[in-house]
Amino acid sequence: MTSDAPLPGATPSDPTPPTTDTPHPDSLTTDFVHSGGFRVVRDRLAAVRGAMAREGVDALVLRPSPDFRFLGGRGANFLVVTMDAVAETDDPAPYVPGDARRVGVDPEMRVRELFGLAIEAELVPAGAVLEPLRLRKLPHEVDAVGRAARAAEAVLDRVGELAWFGATERAMASRLRALLLETGCEEMLSVRVAAGEHTARPGHLPCERVINPGDALLVSLCGRWDGYCAEVARVFAVAEPPEDFEAMYSVVLAAHHAALRSVRPGVAADEVAAAVTEVIDGSGYGRFAAPCAGRGVGLGHDESPRLFPGDGTVLQAGMTLCVEPAIYVPDLFGARLADVAACTPQAAAVLTTSPHTLRVLDH
Repeated sequence: MTSDAPLPGATPSDPTPPTTDTPHPDSLTTDFVHSGGFRVVRDRLAAVRGAMAREGVDALVLRPSPDFRFLGGRGANFLVVTMDAVAETDDPAPYVPGDARRVGVDPEMRVRELFGLAIEAELVPAGAVLEPLRLRKLPHEVDAVGRAARAAEAVLDRVGELAWFGATERAMASRLRALLLETGCEEMLSVRVAAGEHTARPGHLPCERVINPGDALLVSLCGRWDGYCAEVARVFAVAEPPEDFEAMYSVVLAAHHAALRSVRPGVAADEVAAAVTEVIDGSGYGRFAAPCAGRGVGLGHDESPRLFPGDGTVLQAGMTLCVEPAIYVPDLFGARLADVAACTPQAAAVLTTSPHTLRVLDH
């Protein structure tokens, strides 16, 4: 993949021939190359161009993001794809065909970057082209997601070795972050520690709250391995569980099992969500349930499909999902259990192995 080569319709000051569709080896991870990365990128580009034709999109302009990495991009600030060529460049404007009518842009693109394109074409989200193509993962991608999940799981397995009494959420998050990087994860995307009433706050970020005996404790880790992401979350009790906490956690665990039993090809994403809802509603905790029971993971930590009412995406073999039912009881406690599973031709294959029993931390 030669950087900064012009595409048909561009008029750079020093014209050179269009690029080919052969990616540079440095733009691919080791596992990707070993699995036939050059062929993979060529096949993906062919599929992308077919989707572009269906969507009436004449060019894609991607910045470093999951979509960018999906097509082998790595070395420059932008990747431009047209029907005839592909190039990595630091200035995408000259490489968009002059007669382009619709251009798909990366959803992570900044406003100044959009204005910098300086083109007359209609700008549309690139997701309409790329999102459906990223749903199913190749074996090496599933393996990388699994490695990221197992790295997070390895750290969670060591939670019992750490001293929690009297420590702050923020201090323990820093400790876990260091342990996650020691596993070989190339990037730490999020480390969350929530204690006591904070476990009932979705998306809570660690703060100076001191962790005390009798607290519920929610820990989640999300890292990237060889370009692919996975999140694992577990629930603990410090010294002893709060009153009624074990009963609530048993509901979350039952919902988690129901979701995994539902994951198989041909089942819609909202059917998996319905299986979770049925368990939680039947327990009486329905009004405290998280609205979404999970989402896709891969090159991004939050991908399609969403295990959410109304998402009719039909599951297929090769999809990787973070299954994460949760209950949040305001001002008291909450519990979220997250594992990553691959949809196989028969059922869900959970990529982690640690038990889900409620662990009590004794120091």
